[in-house]
Formats: sequence, structure tokens, C-alpha cells
Amino acid sequence: MATLRTVARKITQKSPNDVVVLAAVRSPVTRAFKEGFKDAFPEDILGPVMAESVRRANIQPADVNDVLIGNVLAELGFAKTGRMALNHYGFPNSTTFHTVNRQCSSSLQAITHLAHAIMVGQIDVGLGGGVESMSRNYGSRGVPQDVSPHLRNSPVKDARDCLIPMGTTSENVAERYGVGREAQDAFALESHRRAERARESGHFEKEIVPVTVRVKNEETGEESESLVAKDDGIRSGLTLEKLKSLKPVFKDTGGSTAGNSSQISDGAAATILARRSWAEERGLKPMGRFVGTQVAGCAPDEMGISPVFAIPALFKYAGIELKDVDFFELNEAFASQSLYCIQKLGLDMEKVNPSGGAIAIGHPTGATGARQTATLFNELQSNGKEVGVISMCASTGLGVASLFIRE
Repeated sequence: MATLRTVARKITQKSPNDVVVLAAVRSPVTRAFKEGFKDAFPEDILGPVMAESVRRANIQPADVNDVLIGNVLAELGFAKTGRMALNHYGFPNSTTFHTVNRQCSSSLQAITHLAHAIMVGQIDVGLGGGVESMSRNYGSRGVPQDVSPHLRNSPVKDARDCLIPMGTTSENVAERYGVGREAQDAFALESHRRAERARESGHFEKEIVPVTVRVKNEETGEESESLVAKDDGIRSGLTLEKLKSLKPVFKDTGGSTAGNSSQISDGAAATILARRSWAEERGLKPMGRFVGTQVAGCAPDEMGISPVFAIPALFKYAGIELKDVDFFELNEAFASQSLYCIQKLGLDMEKVNPSGGAIAIGHPTGATGARQTATLFNELQSNGKEVGVISMCASTGLGVASLFIRE
């Protein structure tokens, strides 16, 4: 077990300028086009989650200086409708709003940017999170259509490869690094098994904010209200035989299927960050603290391996070692790249996604990093652990990793 005595001095000592976490929550994650949020607008999913994060932090909406939301797909980068949701759900005009797009790491980047703003004294309190409605905004499958012909035909392979489908990068990783179909299916099955256990035991309820949305009856066209309270992509009773029966999606002879890839999903998440001195002056007890983030790049055509560069960079930055980390929340974009990263880094499978990952829970791209943050703190609290790392790959060859400490 890692203890803070083994962690570098610079992160064990508390400082008035520490960035502390006061709340980390998420909506349920639902299957795009099919389940709970299929008719919902992203702002309608995010709004209640932002409001609940403030309530759980035991602060007022007016205490939040700035809000930064990760989003990948929505119109105009979600800048206007996000601000509308902020005002609608009780935040004053003095609470400012903006968005960020770093693909699958967008909401973790939102948390990081606000943490940096607190560190340098720009703000005292921030709300960092993310939202995605892939049901509404995944028409182009995440690939831009309006692109310069000059760049589409660039002589630089890495430039052209920024547009290749993510599934193709998964097959590249599997082929180049020897990750077979059988191992990918087994990994997916375990993700669902862990997530089902967490859902059925009520473990996820501690991090989830139930959200009421409008749903349309496909036959009558009538609308009604529906309370979405649980993740609905987790497959109960899934078997290895079922996974083996699925056909490859991206390559006839490949190994990536709908069963061992992350799900196309809808969802939102929010995290409240504050300067420690601000929180202590108000008698607030932090859940934990943000230590730092590192970003690393790799070739776009094998973007899934990027955590193998980001996580060691984070360890070096924070002065810790692999043995110091209690849990990893590693986004399961594909089983192929997840397995490669776990094996290359020498991670203990029991410490990685102990309650399942995106293959089972889902991957609402702009919200995933903040979803992982809520899940990580729930995991650390439930198990009496202290040190956690969140990491993911991102389209075009980006790896991001962040370190958090539970208090």
C-alpha cells in the first residue's frame, strides 16, 4: 500500500496555496442514440450536475469565480449554451464561463487550467468539468469535414494522420505491439464485470447526480419527463462467447469490435476546486487536492499509446514512483491501447479501473476526464487509499495524466 510517507516532500506538505477539491460529481453515462439522454441537450445534462457540485461543496454559486467546461462536439464549442445553463441553474453573472477542447482529455484539461489559475492567484474558486451529447453532435463521427485540401494532401504523414478514424489507430496499436483479439475481449469482459459490481452494489451512487430530462416517445412523438439515475451501458451477464462473436468494426481481419471499444455516450461531470486558504477560512473540509498534470505527444496514427509517455512525465514532475500510486483511472478508449499501456508501464491490473472503465461505463468525450475524477475520489474514499492518477489518450496523438491526493 502506498502511504504519503513514501511520496515526495513537495506534495506531502500542505500549503495555503494548495488547490483542493471540494466536490467531484457526475451524471449517469448513457448510451448515445438509444438510452437515457438520447433526446437531451448537453446543457440540460450539465446544468443539474454543476448545481449539485456546488451544493456538495457546501458553497454558494456566487462563490465560484470561473467555470471551464470541456466539450468536443457541440456547436460553437458549447460557449453560448453553456453560459445559458450556468445562468439558468442559479449562477450569477459574476461567475464567468468558457470552454476547452482537448479531445478526450478536455474536462481533465479544464480542471488543470482552473487549478493553474488558482495557483497563480487569478481566482480562488473554480468549477471544472465537461459534457458531451454524442446523440446530438456525433454526425461527422468526430472527423472534421471542412478541411484545407492542402493539408488533406500534405506530404507530412503525421499531418494527414490527424484525420484517421480512432478505430484505425486501435488496430495499428494491436498490430504493432502484439495485442491479440482474445486478450482484448477478456479485458472488455472484466471492465463490464467490475462496473456491474459497482453499479449493483450502489458504489456509483455516491458520485452520480440523477438528472431529469425530456424524452420523446418514438411512436407517438409525445414528450415526457424521465429521471436518469444509473449508467445504462453496462451489460449484465455479458460473456466471453458473446464478445468473441462480434465482428471487427474497423478492419476485416482486425480485433477491435463494438464490444471491446469504448461506447459512444452522453454525460456530464463537474469538479469544484478552491485555494486551500479560502476553504479553511470558511471551515470547509477538502476531499483532496490537485497536484499536477503532464501532457505528452506521440504519432497520431497510434494515439492510444500516449499515456506511456504522459504517466512517466507526471511521476518525474511530482517526484513519485509507480509503487506510490494506489489507483489509476485509465480511460479505456480501446482494449488494445489500454492493454498495451498497462503492460508497457508495468501497472498492477488490480489498481487500474477497479470499478470498470469506458468500455463498460461509456465515453462521453468532453466529460470523461471529470467523470474519472469523480470515480477516482469515490474509489480512494471507499478503500481508504490516498494517491490516484487519471490518464487518457486523445485524438491526434496526445496523452494527459494528472495526480490527485485524497485527504
